[in-house]
Amino acid sequence: MAKINLVPWREERNKRRQKEMLSMLAMTAAVTLVLGIVWHMFHQYRIDMQMERNQFLRAEIAIVDQKIKEIKRLDELREKLEVRMDLIRSLQTSRPESVHLMDENAFIMPDGVRDVSLVQTGSKIELKGLAQSNAQISGLMHNVEKSAWLQKPALQLINREKKGKQGLSQFTLVYQQTRPKKEQSDESVATE
Repeated sequence: MAKINLVPWREERNKRRQKEMLSMLAMTAAVTLVLGIVWHMFHQYRIDMQMERNQFLRAEIAIVDQKIKEIKRLDELREKLEVRMDLIRSLQTSRPESVHLMDENAFIMPDGVRDVSLVQTGSKIELKGLAQSNAQISGLMHNVEKSAWLQKPALQLINREKKGKQGLSQFTLVYQQTRPKKEQSDESVATE
């Protein structure tokens, strides 16, 4: 006789398929979760590494900034020292000039001319004095022009005063102090 299967095979097949599908779905979810966790850990590792690099770079930048500040400080100090050295050099080279100025002033004064005041500002010299005549003032200006250490005389003021029997001319003469050409070439050779 023929066997009749009364077991509902379609329902069992559907249940089996449903179990397989649920297990596949659970396995896919588990694999996705594991991959998500691995992906997250990988990116977190990369972020941590980049943070360490950034921190290292910040520390190195701070060190370099300190070195830059030190270099700037040393540059400023060097510039100040160079200014001082230039000043000392100029004082050393101009030291004999005041001696020459006083010496030249003694030689250029003609008889009958007295100096009242002598003021030097840089290379400009202002001489205030008294003279018995205008010819003596002209002689003084001529002597300034002939001098190797003095040049460019310019008469600023001349006043005639009458004191007693003789009248004196009060004058102001401005001229420049210079170095003779030979002195300048000797100094430039010495500094080279």
